[in-house]
Amino acid sequence: MPQPKPILIIGAGGVGNVVVRKCAQRPDVFGEIVLASRTKSKCDAIAADLGDPRVRTARVDADKVPELVALIRDAKPAMVLNIALPYQDLTIMDACLETGVHYLDTANYEPPDVAHFEYSWQWAYRERFAKAGIMALLGCGFDPGVTGVFTAYARKHYFDELHYLDIIDCNAGDHGKAFATNFNPEINIREITQQGRYWQNGQWVETAPLEIHRPVEYPEVGPRESYLLFHEELESLVANFPSLKRARFWMTFGQEYITHLRVLQNVGMTSIKPVNYNGMEIQPLQFLKAVLPEPSTLGEGYSGKTSIGCQIRGVKDGRERTYFVYNNCDHAECYRETKAQGVSYTTGVPASIGAALMLQNTWMKPGVWNVEQFDPDPFMAELMVRGLPWHEQIDQPLAFADVLENQR
Repeated sequence: MPQPKPILIIGAGGVGNVVVRKCAQRPDVFGEIVLASRTKSKCDAIAADLGDPRVRTARVDADKVPELVALIRDAKPAMVLNIALPYQDLTIMDACLETGVHYLDTANYEPPDVAHFEYSWQWAYRERFAKAGIMALLGCGFDPGVTGVFTAYARKHYFDELHYLDIIDCNAGDHGKAFATNFNPEINIREITQQGRYWQNGQWVETAPLEIHRPVEYPEVGPRESYLLFHEELESLVANFPSLKRARFWMTFGQEYITHLRVLQNVGMTSIKPVNYNGMEIQPLQFLKAVLPEPSTLGEGYSGKTSIGCQIRGVKDGRERTYFVYNNCDHAECYRETKAQGVSYTTGVPASIGAALMLQNTWMKPGVWNVEQFDPDPFMAELMVRGLPWHEQIDQPLAFADVLENQR
């Protein structure tokens, strides 16, 4: 019987809280759990509430490789779960390389001074990780993460070729705030104020931010206005499933959220360009983050559901078919289990599953990989029993049976 292995979790926000709790539920896989953050008091609060003697805490500045290396050498983990900011992916990967420890994250690298994210920076580590005999698993949250596993599962079981992919992400919850983001405000706002982008006929097509939108019917939720965005898993999915003729990502936003966002943009509060204030340089978006509600505080009283899935068209045995696979998650149920809202839960649970599959050698291959490059079946089975059950509709009409040009 394999022995439980120690892990290091970096990041103590809403998602980090879920990851710690879900890993602690599996003492057969995870041994000692070290939870670290720049703000150690956040780690201490989670550990105290959890009350598990296997969980201990530490302080680390994840921007500094020497601090990370020192912590890893002290904690002696089998792997590092990076639940920190995307800005810190590369420093944590560097520290894992220096110490010979496996790595997992939930979002791809983004430079602090440019609102732009892509996998190239992390894919550049492939050869070094392979030579070191260690593995990095990228984007193991929900989207990216489960959406990639959903796509791989569809290809394995239902299609010879995937042709059209639409990832649809709906948060139909209500947290009672006038304006708040469900994960790090800085990352969230940088993401949705960028140019939209989708894959069509072998090339990327760019759109204005939130330019294209349409109502979509979500299971157990109903119709919600959904906006076309660029999302990182599109980049890896079109590379790993080259038969895709079109791939898009859609996310819902309420009208009140859009109105607040546009006002903040108009007055410059979403800018990442530093401004001088009383002799100090401050970034408006970072100041905005400081005054908005902390996402980890939104769980209590949060009602409603999330609904996230993949709608796929393709060919099997020469005939066209359709497939829709999705998960619905209830905010209140998530809070009862982990004291977190559903967006944190849907990101944290897959990270704990991916880490377990790596430690059990089910998903283990030296190098740098995206989730859709592994056998999806073990992950899909774990989703069913770890709090994110999925549902599928086969050969039924899809919301996206159109072509994009007709939506403008």
